[in-house]
Amino acid sequence: MRIRASLAAATVSGAVALTALVAPSAQAADDPAGVAAKMTPSVAGAPADDAQGDTQVTKVTVNGNSDLVVGVGKKTFTIYVTATDPSGIYGAGAYLWHGTDVDNADGVLYTDDDATCDNWSATSATCKITITVDPNTDLYDSSLAGKWNVAAWAVGNDADYVQKDVYKNHWVKRAASFSGFNAGPEPVSKGKTITVTGTLNRASWTYLKYYGYGSQSVQLQFKEAGSSTYSTVKTIKSSSSGYLKTTVTASADGTWRFHYAGNSTSSVADAYDYVDVR
Repeated sequence: MRIRASLAAATVSGAVALTALVAPSAQAADDPAGVAAKMTPSVAGAPADDAQGDTQVTKVTVNGNSDLVVGVGKKTFTIYVTATDPSGIYGAGAYLWHGTDVDNADGVLYTDDDATCDNWSATSATCKITITVDPNTDLYDSSLAGKWNVAAWAVGNDADYVQKDVYKNHWVKRAASFSGFNAGPEPVSKGKTITVTGTLNRASWTYLKYYGYGSQSVQLQFKEAGSSTYSTVKTIKSSSSGYLKTTVTASADGTWRFHYAGNSTSSVADAYDYVDVR
């Protein structure tokens, strides 16, 4: 994937070139590999939300229905497309795009590899698409974080097809994390002060580094030894450099946690430290 270098070629004209993808049924039967190889975003234009016949996409699952969180290194994720057609499913695929419309997308996450499909019945199949994202090329600017669109399509054995430029939406977020987290001193006497410090950071896709994430609300939470749940003790805000510092009174053995809930462009982040109270 080389979206930074060839973004215009890969995205300006939109989605799958269905005119190339959908062969007559006789040709499809003779040369399925030749058709399947074309199931990728193409520079050849295709109508938005096009369909022919009774092929249907019934379900699309991106990254296990979890936010796609990308730091400064490559990230691989999967998309599953389930489709039906009375004649059976020939193939299906999907990709993510960002922008106001598919013809003017400023980012695309796709793969040149064919999907692998499991035919669950004579009429339905689920196809797996594996995509590797490289923030150095595909997510070339931090402004791309946020809501993306999921395009999906499927082709029946009889050459019927369906294409949806926006089947659903999915969140693509910059990875957040804590560094230098510490709750101490440890061990500490009951009733004494525990100081909790750390720095909230967030990945920059523009500069491929992590930077302190300022002015963010972070919860200080505590889980007493033997318990399975955390309770929020207080909420504090990170400094302009992402730094956090607060104090609490030691009362019992347990784990202290900074919890950042994330937002529309940034992932959830947690950091932990167990403190022995004597």
